Amino acid sequence: MTSGALARVETELPGLPEALRRVGEVILGDPAEAARSTIIALAERAGSSPATVTRFCRAFGFSGYAELRVALATETGRAAQAGWGAGVGHEIGPDDPLDAAIEVMAAADTRLIQDTAAGLDPDVVARVADAIVAAPRVLLVGVSTSGNVATMLEGRLRRIGIPGWSAGDAHVALSEAALLKDGDVAIGISHRGRTREVMEALAEAGSHGALTVAVTSFARSPLAELADLVLTTASRETTFRLGGLAAVHSQLFVLDAVYVAVAQRTYERTNEAFERTISAVESHRVERSP
Repeated sequence: MTSGALARVETELPGLPEALRRVGEVILGDPAEAARSTIIALAERAGSSPATVTRFCRAFGFSGYAELRVALATETGRAAQAGWGAGVGHEIGPDDPLDAAIEVMAAADTRLIQDTAAGLDPDVVARVADAIVAAPRVLLVGVSTSGNVATMLEGRLRRIGIPGWSAGDAHVALSEAALLKDGDVAIGISHRGRTREVMEALAEAGSHGALTVAVTSFARSPLAELADLVLTTASRETTFRLGGLAAVHSQLFVLDAVYVAVAQRTYERTNEAFERTISAVESHRVERSP
């Protein structure tokens, strides 16, 4: 059963055909009611047909409406139990008290990470981690905010002895990708999966035999279509954090899951690397006050 259905529908809703979009809007408007509705009732509320609802279900990886209802019931029940609804979807106004703004941010980010975790396929994470452990070179490509995320994973991998490089400049990314070979790994990070520089670098890497991985919020994006493996991220836009900024936490979470899986597979080497690097920088730490 596909998890994180609501997050995926919310993220991909704008790109759906009109008929499917109406179904998605009805589901997002009241997920609990959708979980209780028959396919005929939902179709009527969306001004569509049962066949359209079935197409909608299959577009999101469900075998049919019954499976989608189970997923919706599970998610809405979990959200109610955890109290995720408080603050989610609220806008932050210029005159709102800071404590209220912080509450909205915390609710949105908590739900974002939970949605990302629910939609993350452990088998894909494991395959990416196995490939990274065996790879002579790992290239991470991202632009702007996604580039910062790529740089953070590069630092974590290199800290445990994994040969990783990040590239945000288009020419550098293409040059690095052209030098990859069979057995290497290229990871492209793009919220919408439509950043040309990232797509070109991943395509170049794939043409030389490297395993290509897309990290994106849109599972049917051009970047996802050209990648061998796809890791999906949730995105929840809030006031002052739109587009790629809204996906930063989920991108970091997904790549952190990959990093942890790599560290598990290289446990002894990772611990040795930690000990050596901590010792190397110890002299630059200020002593505690007595």
